[in-house]
Amino acid sequence: MHKKLSEISKQLATEANQLSFSAPVSCVYNPLDYAWKPHEAFLKKYGDGEGRVLLIGMNPGPWGMAQTGIPFGEVAGVRDFLGIEEPVQKPSIEHPKRPVLGFDCPRSEVSGRRVWEWARERYGTAESFFREYFLLNYCPLCFMEESGKNRTPDKLPIEERDRVYAVCDGALRSFVNVLNPSKVVGIGGFAKKQAMKSLNRSDVETILHPSPASPIANRGWAPQIEAQLTKMGIKLP
Repeated sequence: MHKKLSEISKQLATEANQLSFSAPVSCVYNPLDYAWKPHEAFLKKYGDGEGRVLLIGMNPGPWGMAQTGIPFGEVAGVRDFLGIEEPVQKPSIEHPKRPVLGFDCPRSEVSGRRVWEWARERYGTAESFFREYFLLNYCPLCFMEESGKNRTPDKLPIEERDRVYAVCDGALRSFVNVLNPSKVVGIGGFAKKQAMKSLNRSDVETILHPSPASPIANRGWAPQIEAQLTKMGIKLP
């Protein structure tokens, strides 16, 4: 199964590389290219298994997946909890304020840290967590403005946004066909909305996004998402 996921990811990377963007976006990272080795290791180690809960994020953060190639890929979480550390190359064009240092990146991405700390506390090991869940991002690209500010896919000009969505929708449908998840859960409202649209499903659920930009998440993300998962009928250990 992980080989099929790798094929879909490679196709997604190729199609995403063919997209073009205008101001205010000045730099675009595609970690499925330059961080392919850790991404492939992630799929190989944790990609097998049908009937799991599929958690879908939005797109890479500059200090998470943009560094490690893994969704919500905070360096310490990926290295110490997931047990993955592989060489990461440089993107073809690197933003001076958002350098790609791979597993040498000293910054911690709060969203990713929250996800993996919760997984460790609740499930103990990554293997136990991934028996129940799989995790991917809807969009593989990280968009940056000239200032270095992160720009999310929904804030792109409409024509560019629609082209991105067309590529990502096709990949998501392929991922779901392979994974055959028991539930599809968007991490945040954007991911839920896009999954419902691309999969033509009304049963997509959502949990609170762990972003530090969310005042609600900052008031205790883990207990809130546990309540949401329990309400969906997902039994927690």
